Amino acid sequence: MSSQSSFLRSCLFRSPTQKCRRADIPDFSPDFSHFFTSLPRLHYALSPIFSSRFPQTIEIPHETPAHFPVHCADRASISVSACRIAVGSTRRPKLQAVQEATASFAGRLSPQMPLEIQGHEVESGVSHTPSSREELMQGARQRAEALHKLLADSGDRADYCVGLEGGLDVAIENGTRRVFLESWAYVTDGVRGHFGCSGSIELPEALAEEVLSRGTELSVAIDRYAGAVGIRDGQGAWGVLSDNLVSRQESFRLAVVAAFAPFYNVKMYRPAAQAAGKWAT
Repeated sequence: MSSQSSFLRSCLFRSPTQKCRRADIPDFSPDFSHFFTSLPRLHYALSPIFSSRFPQTIEIPHETPAHFPVHCADRASISVSACRIAVGSTRRPKLQAVQEATASFAGRLSPQMPLEIQGHEVESGVSHTPSSREELMQGARQRAEALHKLLADSGDRADYCVGLEGGLDVAIENGTRRVFLESWAYVTDGVRGHFGCSGSIELPEALAEEVLSRGTELSVAIDRYAGAVGIRDGQGAWGVLSDNLVSRQESFRLAVVAAFAPFYNVKMYRPAAQAAGKWAT
C-alpha cells in the first residue's frame, strides 16, 4: 500500500480524541494521478471493515395464519419433531393469543422440542354468543374435543388441542342483573383436560340488552355500539370496553396461560392420590 493510502487509512480510523494536524497532511498535488490510481486498491483493502455485521430484515406478510413456529432453542432443533398445538379456530386474535401464551412457558412445556401452532376451523356446538359461564365452558371444551376427533379421524395428531370461547356471564347482584364479558380456554392432551379463564369486564346495560334480549350477536352489537366495523378481529369488545387497555387477544392469552398450567407446572398438579400420600407422610 502507498504512503498516501496508509496515511488516509490512519486518519479515517483515528479515535474521536485524535486529530489530524494541518502540518501532518502531506501535499498530494504533485502526484494526483498516482493517488487516484491507488483508490481501487484502497477500496478493496478497506471494504471488509465496512461489511455489515447485522442480518437482513425479512418482512412477513399479514395473512390469516394457520401455522406459527413459536419456540426454537437452536438451529439443530429444526430437524427435531415438534410439539404440536392445534387450535380450534383460524381467527388471528385467537391464534396470536395462543402463540404469545405458549411462548411464555415453552421452555417448561416442551424443553427439548420447538412448539408448532396450527389453526383449524371447528364448531363450538353452542350459541353464537354464550350467555352463561356453563355455556362458555361447554363451548371451549367442545371445540377442543371436536378438533381432537377431527385430527384422529384424518390420521393426523396434536400433542395438545385448544378450544377458545368468548361470551357473557350473567349474575344477579343485590337484585340487579350484571352482565360480564369473559374469555375461556380448554386444553386437552387427549387424556385429560383443563380450563382457564380471563378476567371479567362488565357490559353497559344497553349493550347487554341488545345481545340478551334482542338476540343480536355480540360481534354485530359491539360494531353498532362503537360505530365501527370488524371490531371482533381487532381490539374486540374487550378493547372497546377497556378503552384499549385490554384487547380481545390479551384476554384469550391469559385464559390459555391458565388452562395450560397443569401441563407446564406439573409438580403443582400431581394426581390427588399421589399428592395426598406425599402430604400425609
